[in-house]
Amino acid sequence: MTRNNSLLALSFAAMTLLATGCKKTVENPFFNEWGTPYEIPDFAKIKTEHYMPAFEEGMKRQMQEIDAIVNNPEAPTFANTIEAYEYSGELLGTVSGVFFNLSECENSPEMEAIAEEVTPLLSAHGDNIALNAKLFERIKAVYDQRESLGLTGEQARLLEETYKGFVRSGANVPQEQQARFRELNEQIASLTLRFAQNVLKATNDYKLVLDTAPAGLTPDQVAAAREAADADESTRGKLVFQLNMPSWEPFMQNCQDRDLRKQMWDAYTTRCNGGQFDNTKIIDTLTNLRLERANILGFPTHADYVLDDCLAKTPQNVYDCLMQIWTPALAKAKKECAEYQKMIKADDPTAKLEPWDWRYYSEKLRKEKYELEDSVVRPYFSLDNVREGAFATANKLYGITFRENDQLPTYNKEAHSYEVLDGDQVIGILYMDFFPRASKRSGAWMTEFRGQRVNQKGENVIPIIQVVCNFTKPSGDKPSLLNFDESETLFHEFGHALHGLLSKCHYPSLAGTNVPRDFVELPSQVMENWCRHPQVMKTYAKHYQTGEAIPDALIEKIAAAQTYGQGFINTELLAASLLDMDYHSITAKQSIDANAFEQEHLNKIGLIPEIISRYKSPYFQHIFTTGYDAGYYSYTWTAILDHDAFAAFVESGDLFNPELAKKFRHLLESGNTVEPMELYLQFRGKEPSVQPLLKDRGLI
Repeated sequence: MTRNNSLLALSFAAMTLLATGCKKTVENPFFNEWGTPYEIPDFAKIKTEHYMPAFEEGMKRQMQEIDAIVNNPEAPTFANTIEAYEYSGELLGTVSGVFFNLSECENSPEMEAIAEEVTPLLSAHGDNIALNAKLFERIKAVYDQRESLGLTGEQARLLEETYKGFVRSGANVPQEQQARFRELNEQIASLTLRFAQNVLKATNDYKLVLDTAPAGLTPDQVAAAREAADADESTRGKLVFQLNMPSWEPFMQNCQDRDLRKQMWDAYTTRCNGGQFDNTKIIDTLTNLRLERANILGFPTHADYVLDDCLAKTPQNVYDCLMQIWTPALAKAKKECAEYQKMIKADDPTAKLEPWDWRYYSEKLRKEKYELEDSVVRPYFSLDNVREGAFATANKLYGITFRENDQLPTYNKEAHSYEVLDGDQVIGILYMDFFPRASKRSGAWMTEFRGQRVNQKGENVIPIIQVVCNFTKPSGDKPSLLNFDESETLFHEFGHALHGLLSKCHYPSLAGTNVPRDFVELPSQVMENWCRHPQVMKTYAKHYQTGEAIPDALIEKIAAAQTYGQGFINTELLAASLLDMDYHSITAKQSIDANAFEQEHLNKIGLIPEIISRYKSPYFQHIFTTGYDAGYYSYTWTAILDHDAFAAFVESGDLFNPELAKKFRHLLESGNTVEPMELYLQFRGKEPSVQPLLKDRGLI
């Protein structure tokens, strides 16, 4: 998943105006040049008390810049209107890039308080810009004469995207509806923030504390649980299991005690479903507010509004795409279910398979079927080796190298910093932050502290990219050892990072990952194909103790197991994608009981009771917090592209085919300067096919 928090990548609904001044002091590091290598934010000097004054001053400065555009006596031109707007808000972009990224991985009560205070201000600021009639009049004047301006391709794209962005942000909303439109944006921004805060708090709030280890857990899992317990004086000497993935999923896969599995399952799947951190009421309000806003903008549903700016274009196109994979995936899931039901009957003749049993019996059968013990696989996938494998893959494809530099400023001692070089030229900075913390939300994502751009002096500004994951921490003298899914996650987020690092665009709002949601996952997901290919795996998967390369027999088992469990994997993913579309395809305001709504819509598509949606609604952060609303389908939509793209390399007979790599690098470098599907067709030479995806996942 990619997160882009720079000012120009934020929706107008996430920005605001504060027309008052601030108490500007020289001590605030945001008000001076950083004076650090590559002008990296000076994290050591930034304190929580610096954020609000910097936000206030940033909004004030941008409004002064907007006023200068609006009051310019000269006729509107591309330079004095479009470019001037594009480069406005530099300070606000800087503070936003630091604050919103750190609020996800270095959160605290103080950061939460700032977020709650600044979010409605940012919403109002965005509306004051988007609904500025005189500003839009100038933008429209330039847009209307676009054919006669002699613009370059990137300039024409910027003009088109700027005009469209204003229209989508309410520039054409009638005056009598603008007050309500502003209210909607402010409420939506505040609710998405509260939703995320509730999920983080609920996840951290639960601990399963045990005196002894349940049967079935590996020594590594027990050691990690003991280490987690020792971090808190109240649980020292015991075992602690938590709801973050490195703790929860291995527990569900290996714990033989069915009652304990159910206890952990219930804790995980009932997060934010009532109680202190309830998100169900937020879902009701937020879904209806999004619909109302879409209606004001002239769209029948929120999904229609979102998709109008994506490759899919319409909800029906999304449903058609998902259902062509749903049907074979569900059929395969039912076969898997029948196998696991036989297994649980052998253990307990009266038992019926339940969702908290699925991972346990799936893992058990996987071990039996492929003799693929997790404890045998992990030693070959140490975090260091997998990371170096990702670096080596990028080097073979694009010629870039990664040089660790622990002298660069960093926000946490666990975050590793790298200079990214193309030849002897540094083209970007990469931070990699791998382990869970109470201050860090769950999941994995890429974002940027600063995106690539050419500044107003004509100088290239290199990107500062961040990759954040939640892998199992090293324990004792044993390094962090990944399972194969986690290895793919690292390659995935690294693919997003490459999209940002290799960007060669002029304008910041078009650079890097600022592309349609259903295209942004292509650079990330395509990297997973190299991760899992036997030829590549042989080069980076080495035993952390002996240095021995992974044996061919184990590679074959991993490859053979690639289609194992794909019924479940695809069904839970597609169920979540379809649920997202259903929430955002409602056409009339209604009272939404999240649990009833979810169950009704999953029943409609025939989801079997032994499987749930990948995310239950109250903690479905992708669609209620992180910008994937009416967009979670993009993982599947883009999977068609990534499998088709990788097939080009396979068909060429060279996984690192220089000609194809050059074409794909051009796609990564181009950001949103060219229509995305045009970029893809330039690379592939033909329309993408769904067949490589279905074949790879064993669905045909």
